[in-house]
Formats: sequence, structure tokens, C-alpha cells
Amino acid sequence: MQSPFLQASGLLQYIGLFLSGVCHQFPDHSFFLAGVHTPLCARCTGTYLGASFGLCYAWLRGRSRASQLPPARVLAMLGAFIAFWAIDGLNSYVHFLTGNALLYTPNNLLRLTAGMLNGLSLSALIFPLFNSALWQAPAKARAVNGLGELGGMLLPIIALEVLLQANVGVLLYPLLLADVLSVLLMLTIVNSMIVMILLRWENRAEHWRQVFLPLSLGLVLSVVEVGGIALLRYMLWSKLL
Repeated sequence: MQSPFLQASGLLQYIGLFLSGVCHQFPDHSFFLAGVHTPLCARCTGTYLGASFGLCYAWLRGRSRASQLPPARVLAMLGAFIAFWAIDGLNSYVHFLTGNALLYTPNNLLRLTAGMLNGLSLSALIFPLFNSALWQAPAKARAVNGLGELGGMLLPIIALEVLLQANVGVLLYPLLLADVLSVLLMLTIVNSMIVMILLRWENRAEHWRQVFLPLSLGLVLSVVEVGGIALLRYMLWSKLL
């Protein structure tokens, strides 16, 4: 499908076309704020924002170097979150292809919820792995300590869902910025780990200034990947026309 943001203008067009490299952007799977189509579908919006929130939470709690996975009970709950995301995604995909749902009629609130729970889970799993690969002496701390803490982390996510469902137009441009930053943040972390492994830079950083190079390379790779896929999508669709 051609990106619907080809017909947009200004900042919305640039962001929408760029993010077409990570999302299908189907209008009926997306939120509209003040009548404007948001650049990520409900599921992608939830996934990237949920993951970014999880990372910001760990940082604000003083766990920026946390390298331990959550305890077993939390891991089980995160596994359930990811399973729900997968089941909801399969159900939605079958409904999209056939017009009939496997389990229930999908909707954007469920897609957003599944995405946010999945994103939160990914952040709790990926962040410790990132710190373990990055730091010479990573902190023996967990990104999430227990089920009570995990439950508290869900409250801001629920609040965001309510605001998106309420169609609060003033959220449009903050959401555009948050979408771009969240996508780049998560991809940069993953790509930085790949860079460190390939160049054998694991466990070298002692100070934050030593993190600049692997993170910069990870960011460059992320921009190239997303932009390249967006460009390829545009070129393929242009040939079909």
C-alpha cells in the first residue's frame, strides 16, 4: 500500500513518509487526532511508545546501567503480554485478509493495548542485554523489580490510551515527535548492540562519553534502515502505478 502521507504537507508529510519504513499505516488501523491520520498504526504506536516509556522509567529510577533481567514472576507476566500481542496481531491479520476474526472483532484500542504491553515487555528484556554488552562494569540491578512495580508502570500507559481514545487534538504534534523519537530510540539500541558485537566493542565503556560512538553508529544505521525501507516502498509502489 502506498503511504497515505504522500498527500499530506509540511512536517506531517516528512514524518509520515519516514515512518512508512516501519509501519503499514492502514487508516482503519490507525488513530485520527483532530481529523489527522497519525503516522503509526495503533499497534506500532503502542509498541514503540510502550518500549520508550519502559526505558525512560528505568532511567528515571536510577537504573540506567541495569543489567539484570526481571524476576521470574515478572518475566512470566511479560511473556503473557507478548503472547497477547501475538494473538491479537494474528486475529487482526486474519480479519484483515478474510473479513472474519478467529477470536473476536479487532479494534484500535486492543491493538494499542497489545502494542503497549509488548513494547513495555521488550524494554524490560532488551535494556539489560544492552547494558550487559555496553558497560565494563554494568550495575547488578533489574530494570523492573517486581509485579507491584510493573503494575504501577501500567498506569501512565492507561492514561495515554484514554487520551488517544478521547481524540484530543492537541496531542497530534507531541505524538508525531514521540513516534519518531521512540522508533529511533529502540532501533538505535538494537543496532548499537549489533555494532558492538561486530566490532568487538563489548564491555568497554566506563563513562558515558565512551558510549557516544557506538550509539552514534547505531543511530545512523537506524535512520538509513527506516529511510531506505520507506524509499523502497515508494519506488515499488510508483512502479506498480
